[in-house]
Amino acid sequence: MTARGSCLCGSVTFEIAGALGPVVACHCGQCRKMSGHYVAATVIDGADITVSGAISWYQSSDLARRGFCGTCGSTLFWDGPGPELAVMAGSLDGDPGVGMAGHIFCADKGAYYDITDGLPQAADGHLCEGRA
Repeated sequence: MTARGSCLCGSVTFEIAGALGPVVACHCGQCRKMSGHYVAATVIDGADITVSGAISWYQSSDLARRGFCGTCGSTLFWDGPGPELAVMAGSLDGDPGVGMAGHIFCADKGAYYDITDGLPQAADGHLCEGRA
């Protein structure tokens, strides 16, 4: 299956030729600051993606960087150590065929909301289920 996605303005488009991991919601402080809420992303093998357009990268920590469109500001990627790349689920077109697996960094979640969907929750970045 091939998945496609883009930023809000369409300046950046991408195609993923490989498998998508389940969607995981991250409630860490950096994701909340970056998005204004929390993010939901799927993990892919970084070798499986072809990107058209210019990605701007922000080094958000010693270990990771975040990729976004320099024109419209859409957050598209989280790139940490290793060959995997997190792709923001909201940037995917249509139905990518994956669902939400759970929530990570729940100990850092915002005080203004509750997580009530019944999916697994991890205080840190490691779910027992799925690829987190």
